[in-house]
Amino acid sequence: MINRRIFITWFTSLAFASPVWAHHGWRWTADGNFELTGIIKSARLGNPHGVLEVDADGEIWTVEAGQPWRHSQAGLDEKLLSPGTEVTISGGRSADPAEKRVKAERITIAGTLYNLYPNRN
Repeated sequence: MINRRIFITWFTSLAFASPVWAHHGWRWTADGNFELTGIIKSARLGNPHGVLEVDADGEIWTVEAGQPWRHSQAGLDEKLLSPGTEVTISGGRSADPAEKRVKAERITIAGTLYNLYPNRN
């Protein structure tokens, strides 16, 4: 009976953890740097990571903006990300070209660079 419980716990954790592993990290991004400039439609800096919606030439992009501690370390806060603000995102674009999603490494607002991942190229 104990072995069955261990197996069920293990199997359940794998079943529910897989989408998390697929979503977080850098696996879903293409190689190389990608830059996107547009207007912020909405922004939320929270756990597990910040999310911005950016309108770039009429296309809405989802931008993942790192964990809250990264925002703080870079000097970025939600006041800077108000709707209507122009923003340039540099980072990794989704490996799926049909998906309009970017993982931000750096965010530039009004000429100021907020480097969320200073150790990444």
